[in-house]
Amino acid sequence: MASRLNPYISFSGDAKQAMEFYKEVFGGNLAVHTYGGFGSEAPPGYADKIMHGMLETDRGFTLMGADNPPGTEHKPGNNIAVSLSGDDADELRGYWDKLSDGGTVSVPLEKQMWGDVFGMCADKFGITRMVNVSEQQT
Repeated sequence: MASRLNPYISFSGDAKQAMEFYKEVFGGNLAVHTYGGFGSEAPPGYADKIMHGMLETDRGFTLMGADNPPGTEHKPGNNIAVSLSGDDADELRGYWDKLSDGGTVSVPLEKQMWGDVFGMCADKFGITRMVNVSEQQT
């Protein structure tokens, strides 16, 4: 899969409804994963909340979204990030190194419970960036 750049929107508990709405608007395939769906115990009140949702349309649009993670404040204006994802680890780690340099890392780029390598930072201009390196399933 080629690397892609797309918006990632955070919601305050209504990510499922929002992503379903965007599917009605743009069409395509919607995949959603809840905090409770990964086999480990979800934070209190988060079992049915969306940990990750992705809408891919026939027109080539990709929109990702999720409910705000526990312990983070939802504030319109800080609820959108730019996501870089794909399976070219060297390319994506290179972007991560440059984007996080001089910025603030909130999630180090490392293997996560869903099996991919993921990191999140604010670049030196304050733009939230997410990098996800897809691990090939064996």
